[in-house]
Formats: sequence, C-alpha cells, structure tokens
Amino acid sequence: MKILLSNRAYDVLKWVVMIALPAVSVLLATLGEIWGLPHTRELVLTVNAVTVFLGALIGVSTAAYNKEAHDADE
Repeated sequence: MKILLSNRAYDVLKWVVMIALPAVSVLLATLGEIWGLPHTRELVLTVNAVTVFLGALIGVSTAAYNKEAHDADE
C-alpha cells in the first residue's frame, strides 16, 4: 500500500481526531444547552460522525502501515 501522508500530516490529523474534534463536540453540546442554540444535537452528532469516520481511516491506515513495516522486517 502506498503511503499517502507524511509523518507530520499523520500526526496533525491524529491530534485533530483524538483531541480537537471531541473537544469541539463537547463545547458545542455545552454551549448549545446553555444558550439554547438551534440544531445543537445535529451539530454534535455531525462532529462525532466525522470524528469516528476519520478515526476509522487513521486506524486502517495505521494497520496497513504496520503490516507493511512488519513484512519488510521479515
């Protein structure tokens, strides 16, 4: 499998998925509840869906990279 991301891009994307997007989701949920913002539930669910999707892609990419690295070691 061809590697599509540099290490730096991977690290940034991983940080976004693991830290930034979950924090944004909690912020939206909290502020939406406090201020009675419209469509808060839909926004939070959308952010969470994007987070899970990107996390799955990162997981598949990591597994493929690790398999390729392991195969090269043999």
